[in-house]
Amino acid sequence: MLKLDLDQALVSRARAAAKSITHGFNWLFDGYSSVSIERTVLRLMGIDGATEDGKPYPNLIVENLQNEHALGKGAAFWVANAMLAKDKDAQDIAELVAAGELELTALPAGDKAEIFELLNRLSDKALRYISCQREKREALFAKYGARRKPAIYVIVATGNIYEDAVQAKAAASEGADIIAVIRSTAQSLLDYVPYGATTVGFGGTYATQENFRIMREALDEVSEKEGRYISLTNYASGLCMPEIAVMGALERLDLMLNDAMYGILFRDINPKRTLLDQYFSRMINAFAGIEIQTGEDNYLTTSDAVEKAYTVTASQLLNESFALLSGVKPDKMGLGHAYEIDPEMENSFSYELAHALLTRALFPEAPVKYMPPTKYASGNIFKTHLMDAMFNFVGQLTGQGVQLLGMMTEAIHTPHLVDRSLAIENAKYLFTAVKDLGESLELAPDSFIQKRAISVLNEATQYLEKIAAEGLFSAMAKGDFAEIKRPENGGKGLDGVFKREADYYNPFMQNMKKELGI
Repeated sequence: MLKLDLDQALVSRARAAAKSITHGFNWLFDGYSSVSIERTVLRLMGIDGATEDGKPYPNLIVENLQNEHALGKGAAFWVANAMLAKDKDAQDIAELVAAGELELTALPAGDKAEIFELLNRLSDKALRYISCQREKREALFAKYGARRKPAIYVIVATGNIYEDAVQAKAAASEGADIIAVIRSTAQSLLDYVPYGATTVGFGGTYATQENFRIMREALDEVSEKEGRYISLTNYASGLCMPEIAVMGALERLDLMLNDAMYGILFRDINPKRTLLDQYFSRMINAFAGIEIQTGEDNYLTTSDAVEKAYTVTASQLLNESFALLSGVKPDKMGLGHAYEIDPEMENSFSYELAHALLTRALFPEAPVKYMPPTKYASGNIFKTHLMDAMFNFVGQLTGQGVQLLGMMTEAIHTPHLVDRSLAIENAKYLFTAVKDLGESLELAPDSFIQKRAISVLNEATQYLEKIAAEGLFSAMAKGDFAEIKRPENGGKGLDGVFKREADYYNPFMQNMKKELGI
C-alpha cells in the first residue's frame, strides 16, 4: 500500500506542541463569552424572527442587555426570568422587548433554582430535536449507503437560493455527493444573520436558516430520486459562527466550514472573539454529528506552497487539537489542504503527492478535504482541466475524504453548468481508472516523496514548538501564519467579548459538554 514511513516520535512531539498551544486557552473558554454565543443561546431557547426593519430578535435582546451591562450572567438568565415572571414563552418575550413593552433588567430576579430548572427543560427540548436530526441523517446513510471516498464536492453560488436549489439538484444528478452553498461576499463580517429566504447575494447566497431549510428539502428530494444521500454544507465562520452552526444543526446540514483561525487571519476578526466562537460552534457541530471542514488551503493563497508547506501541517494539528477540546471526534474532522504548487516547477506533482500523503498519514481517521488548483489556473482552460485531472489522480491515489472539484473556467468566470458537469466527469473517470492503484505501489525509503514528507513534518514540529514557547497570539501578531499580522486586541468584534460573572449560566453548553464527555 502506498504510504509514508514517519518517525512516530516526531509525530508525537508535533501533537504535544499543538496540545500545549490549544490547552493554553482554557482561561478564555471557561471565563469568557461573546455576543454571538449569547445570540446562539437565545436561538436554542426558541427565539427567531426579526423586526420590520430586519433586525433579528436575538441581536436586539443581546444589545439591550449589553447596553445595561447585564450580559455577565448570560442572556439565558434574563429571558428565562422574564418567561417565569410573565408566564410567556421565549418568542413572546422577544416580541415584547422588540415592541418596547418590556425591559428585561427592570424585572426583579426570581428564584435561581426555578430559572435554572426552566433553562434545563428548554435545553433538553432543543438538544433532543438536534439529536433527532442527527439520527435521521444516520438513518438515511444506512438506507442509501456510505458516502463515496473521495466524495465529489461541488459548489453553487448564484445569490438566489431558489436557483441554487435547481443547480444543486442538477449537480447531484450528474454525480456530486456534497453540495456547498457559497456564502455571499463578506457575510462573515456581518454581526447578525439575515432572516428568511434570500434571492440577492454577491458572489454567493446568504446563509440563513430558511435558506438552509430550502436547500435541505431540495437535496432530500434528489437523494430519494438518485438512491444515495446528498450532503449539504455551508459556512459556520465569521462573526456569527455559533449561530450559523446551530441553524445548520436544526436544519440537518451535514458539513460546515469551521476553522479555528481562518477568521483571524483572512477576515481580520479579533483573535479572542474567533477562538471563543469556534469553541462553541464546534461543540454544536460535534453534538449534531456535523463534519467540520478547516481552511488550510487559504494559507497557500498568500504563501508559497513549497516554502510554507509546514504551516499547513501545523495548522491542521492545531485545528485537530482545538476540535478535540470541543468534542469533535477524528472521523468528523475534515482537515484541509490544497493542490497549489506552481505547475511549472520541476517535480511539482511529486511535491503534491508527498504533501497529500503526509496529511493522510497524520490523520488516518479524518475525512480530509482536498482543495483544487486555483492559484495557477489561467485562461487556458485545457491546461487548467489537466491540472484538475492531476489533482483528482492524487486524491484517489492517497485516499482523501472529500475532493472539492476544480473548474476549468476557474480563472475566467463563475462556472457554468456545463463546466461543473465536465469537472464531475473528470473526477469520476480518474476515480474509476486508478481506484486500486495505491495497493500496487510502495515508496522507496530514500525516495524524493518520502524525504519531502519527513522534511515538512520536521519543520512543522519545530514551528509548533516555537509557538508553544512564545504563545499563539504572539505568533499571529508577528505574522507567522500566512504572513499576515493579527494583534491580540485588534480586528473586528472584540467589543463583543465579555467576562462571565460567577453565576453565568449557559445550559446548552453545559449539557452538550456532558453528552460529549468533555
